[in-house]
Amino acid sequence: MNEAIRPGVDGQAQEGPELSVIVPTFNERDNVTVLYRRLEATLANVAWEVVFVDDNSPDGTWDVVRALAQKDSRVRCIRRIGRRGLSGACIEGILASSAPYAAVIDADLQHDETQLPKMLLLLASDKADLVVGSRYIEGYKSEGFNKQRAGASALATEFARKMLRVEIADPMSGFFMVRRDRFEQLAPKLSVHGFKILLDLVATAHGDLRAVEIPYTFGARQHGESKLDSMVALDFLGLVLAKLTNDIVSLRFILFAMVGGIGLVVHLTTLFIALQLIKVPFAEAQAAGAIVAMTSNFIMNNFLTYRDQRLKGFAILRGLIMFYIVCSVGLLANVGVAFSVYDQEPIWWLAGLAGALMGVVWNYAMSGLFVWRKK
Repeated sequence: MNEAIRPGVDGQAQEGPELSVIVPTFNERDNVTVLYRRLEATLANVAWEVVFVDDNSPDGTWDVVRALAQKDSRVRCIRRIGRRGLSGACIEGILASSAPYAAVIDADLQHDETQLPKMLLLLASDKADLVVGSRYIEGYKSEGFNKQRAGASALATEFARKMLRVEIADPMSGFFMVRRDRFEQLAPKLSVHGFKILLDLVATAHGDLRAVEIPYTFGARQHGESKLDSMVALDFLGLVLAKLTNDIVSLRFILFAMVGGIGLVVHLTTLFIALQLIKVPFAEAQAAGAIVAMTSNFIMNNFLTYRDQRLKGFAILRGLIMFYIVCSVGLLANVGVAFSVYDQEPIWWLAGLAGALMGVVWNYAMSGLFVWRKK
């Protein structure tokens, strides 16, 4: 066991880890023991702990971590039930840690844990508040980043840097170390949704974090599969928009509104097909468009906006029915507000915009209360 003995208050000895390693996991049972062994070897001269934050993995990752914890008190496990998302897992893990420095590293063995002592030295010597394992500085090597994913990541990185005026070269990195006291200052403003916790952290700090970037070798995944899916692009765009509004509008609301915009396209497409190709009367075509759009909105919100509270099994049917009801009432609110605004100021686009805004706010608020209720 590696226990640190550090000077405490009034010169008395104080025990505790110097570094907390936070590892968000989902279906990584084949990797966690290997990562633990690597940390044990790399941090032989450091007082450390590792906090695995598991989103109730179906493969029982949490059970493997629990077995490790029974043998080594430096291993801890936070098992989250009813909550999903890498950003939220990282936030919970760091806030639950006990060391003055916290590192975030993936469980897929692609990040280079041998860089952790170097990162710790930079923070402990007060040369930085944040150290980032960067893919865009000299010395970086990749063994497991395919060209398609690398290109998409580079494009997203450049977009984020320009839109949010972020100074570091790789704000999309998932491998970094931060002073816990500085993280705690920013934590209340961070989003618990999505995947890009570092981008959120740096954008929220508005240049007030002293950052150093170091190169590392990005390894090939040993087991399992990537957690990134087709919805991550919308998730990322939502985070950027939320930060552009200085978090006045939440990431979840922006994602809900974006899904609503897609739903409008679905509605108009269905309306066109029903009117022009199937030749049904307008009333029936409009009803079909509304039902198809609401259904698609429900599915996308369930998989993206509320992915951490995703409905499954019979709950999907109940949720869909409640979503129909909520959106139907929201349509009445939309029309009511639009007419009210138009009566006072007969500008059609202003009235329409006011009605649409009222509709999306109503649908968002009521969906959170009745469709995707927190358990």
